[in-house]
Amino acid sequence: MPPLSPRELLLLAILAAALIALLSQRVRADLVALLVMVGLGFGEFLAPGEMVAGFANPVVVTIGALYVITAALERTGVVAWIAGRLAAASGGSERRLVVLFTVSGALLSLAMINVAAVAILLPAAVGAARLGGVRESRLLLPLAYGVSLGGGATLFTSANLIVSGSLREQGERALTLLDFLPLGGGVALAGLAFLLLVGPRLLPERDSLVGSALTRPDLAAAYRLSERLWEVRLLASSPLVGQALATTVIGTRLGVTVVALLREHETLLPPDPATELAADDVLLVLGREERVRQLELEGTVVGQGAVGEGFAGSRLPVRLTEVVVRPRSTAVGQTLKELRFRQKFGMTALALWRGGRSYRTDVGDFALQSGDALLMVGAAGPAAVLAREPGFIVLHSGEAAPAELGRKGLLAALITLAVLLVSTSGRVPISEAMLSGAALLVLTGCLGMDDVYRAIEWRTLLIIAGLMPLGAALVSTGLAVRLSEQLGGALSGGGAIGLAGGLYLLSAGLTQAIGGQVAALILGPIAVSTARAVGVDPPTLAVVVAIGCAAAFLTPISHPVNLLIMAPGGYQPRDYARLGIGLLAVCFLALLLLLPLLTPL
Repeated sequence: MPPLSPRELLLLAILAAALIALLSQRVRADLVALLVMVGLGFGEFLAPGEMVAGFANPVVVTIGALYVITAALERTGVVAWIAGRLAAASGGSERRLVVLFTVSGALLSLAMINVAAVAILLPAAVGAARLGGVRESRLLLPLAYGVSLGGGATLFTSANLIVSGSLREQGERALTLLDFLPLGGGVALAGLAFLLLVGPRLLPERDSLVGSALTRPDLAAAYRLSERLWEVRLLASSPLVGQALATTVIGTRLGVTVVALLREHETLLPPDPATELAADDVLLVLGREERVRQLELEGTVVGQGAVGEGFAGSRLPVRLTEVVVRPRSTAVGQTLKELRFRQKFGMTALALWRGGRSYRTDVGDFALQSGDALLMVGAAGPAAVLAREPGFIVLHSGEAAPAELGRKGLLAALITLAVLLVSTSGRVPISEAMLSGAALLVLTGCLGMDDVYRAIEWRTLLIIAGLMPLGAALVSTGLAVRLSEQLGGALSGGGAIGLAGGLYLLSAGLTQAIGGQVAALILGPIAVSTARAVGVDPPTLAVVVAIGCAAAFLTPISHPVNLLIMAPGGYQPRDYARLGIGLLAVCFLALLLLLPLLTPL
């Protein structure tokens, strides 16, 4: 092979720098996408119009519209209704729970964004598991992997739409649902069979921190609240008496949190900062002992005499609620204090779980991350209000699933079904069908325009639109052909099947580190060029890459749904690989067996 030209070396350097930045996770992926665009512009790889063409790409429009359709199904109660029926049908059997939720997750992901499918099913799955006495760790990982498997069998996921766009940009036909369903569906069925038959032997027998507490009678002991939760009784001689709670600045001075105020038969939860303190008031304070004990110098008596009883329900009308931070939530990067969470929702954070570790001090000062689980204490009402916030998932909101679909729910379901049928027919471009469906959902009142702006994951669209020009530059400079020749040469010994298998493993491996969307953006153009270079059907290789990008089975960071179930399931990073290695092997073997039977490869 002749040496690379300076222009090709510069483009390869940009690609390598982007991959290193994404793998290190020290630079936000959306910022990496912007820097790639800037680098391509200064390197004059693309004209100015081509550099920003990704924002008008049909793939980006389709994904944006898909977010809107998914949000309409959520807001009108369609998916909650489905989740409620599943929870009711589970009957408390572990096997039945796993089958129902894993298969349903795979089916839902055929028509909606994966993260949304898990986010909607997660509260129902956790609730059904706890009612049936089943550990969440036995259910949630199969649910997440089932959703990923279903995502490989449909056109309506980001990675699949991206590889379809790569085909179209190189003069090939775009993919349809029928291109994915036979091969992707066969691989998904093999994967589901593994999850249901072999998976239970590989899943951990582990209680989540919240799950163990909710099934134990002494909640204070379950959460070791006795180490952090104190009763502070004000004596008549205390200088705090007569002051407004805000004026005492107890929280700021000592780094503690006043959870509630008990006054005779009245409970203020959370207490109003303007409340004037009186003798014999009892403050329920959360904090380290050495900090809380400092209040003894201000005319108070500090103890823990009735804390356990209060949280068991005899004194305080409160509930413990677990709240999970949704992937790409607007709350990510902000602290609870910055969000004014307590003032807005009337709930106080007792603990935060992140990466299998609990934090119970200064919880309000932690910058939130995707997948964080927060243990909240508050009255029952605020939990239901918080459940309607798009950035959080409340595992026990107190709201029952709708008994039947309302008019708007039926309308949203019918519009979605019509959009899927039209998209599958191939008579209308998928971007037009999806955009028309989204507009129709707004016109019929299923979703408001403000809801549309909130529903779209703008960060994801920026990443996709920003990295798309990189694929175009790989093709226009001929570097994609050069790379495909090397790839084809390395994998040519196994023939067309070996080439497809190698691309599957390559895309699956890259997905574990940088996610399926970015892997598809990088490998899509190379796969199409490789197919042309070795005389293999390009759409088939594109589908193989897409299925590989759905194989997010080995790490928590390979897909947002894996992070989403980590805290509620009490999982450790090793749990993903323990189940995922076997699942990946089964999917790989199924792919090799089905390729000659179902494709023109």
